[in-house]
Amino acid sequence: MKFVISGGGTGGHIYPAIAIANKIKHQLPSAEILFIGTKEGLESDVVPNAGYEMKHITVSYLRRSISLHNVKSGFKLMKGFFQAWRILKDFKPDVVIGTGGFVCGPVLYVASAMMGLKTIIHEQNVFPGLTNRILSRHVDVILLSFQEASRFFRYPQKLVYTGNPIRDAFFLIEDQEAKNHYNIDSNQPIVLVVGGSGGSSKLNHAIAQLLTTSKALNYKLIWATGKNHYHKVIEAFDDEILRNHMIIPYIDDMPYAVKAADIVVCSAGAITIAELTAAGKPSILIPKAHTAENHQEYNAKAMEEKGAAIMLKENQLSAEILDENIKKILGDSKLLESMKMASRKSAKDDAAEAILKEIIRL
Repeated sequence: MKFVISGGGTGGHIYPAIAIANKIKHQLPSAEILFIGTKEGLESDVVPNAGYEMKHITVSYLRRSISLHNVKSGFKLMKGFFQAWRILKDFKPDVVIGTGGFVCGPVLYVASAMMGLKTIIHEQNVFPGLTNRILSRHVDVILLSFQEASRFFRYPQKLVYTGNPIRDAFFLIEDQEAKNHYNIDSNQPIVLVVGGSGGSSKLNHAIAQLLTTSKALNYKLIWATGKNHYHKVIEAFDDEILRNHMIIPYIDDMPYAVKAADIVVCSAGAITIAELTAAGKPSILIPKAHTAENHQEYNAKAMEEKGAAIMLKENQLSAEILDENIKKILGDSKLLESMKMASRKSAKDDAAEAILKEIIRL
């Protein structure tokens, strides 16, 4: 069987696509898989590094106002439609899968509306992206990572709740194993702080203030600043702070970091939330304010309503409010336990398996 997978721009679209491809390959070793992306997006590096062939098309985002940029993007989009048609015609896939981002728009539209191929889209967020909302009319199946997303689609007969596919390590690693990995005293509360792969200047500023104004914290931080922020951040601290907390530019072993933590302070990306729930971790979610259509706030609200998280908007962020909420959770064992249970209950353990089932059904 042959499969085309398209999705790109950010890790939130690319890593689920790779997880789906890995599951297909595991279940169907003889399957042929081709990715379609752009040369400019993160996928151009990540997908080949994961061992998959990729072909490129030309596409660009559209602004929500009349502009010269949109005129240029319109020409690129028409070129992208033709390129997608040619690739699909040559490869002849059995199923075409889209995981979001501008690049999957022309690919999935050509496959579904123009060529009549079997098509699936996977929506990672509570509030669907514009591309997936447009494509929902034409594709055969719409896979949801959050049940709350169903109200934003007009075709309930196409909807299947599968969850977000993530690495098995988030389910399998034990908390104590993770603490041992970092040589952490098991009695010391751990707060993991992550501002996304590139870091968050607003979150970093709040945490820096917290450490400089309250040196005698009753918890230890594992704080990933982001590579571009790291040197500026550590210059502000004395040796005592650097000894008492683990301040690093980037986390390569995220399953261990999440499992070692008692609370996670982070943004509200869909994959991040899937990882937190798989590990059963309470969180303080700080949705990034300038994401497309504010989708992270919808994600964070959904987790707060389930009792698994506390949401703080970026404009609410301060050292005092962060410390207050961290101590509120750590200082109340019943609240901590109920948030853990709510988080774990929100996880979808078999997401990749459920997605593969729908692909094979088509």
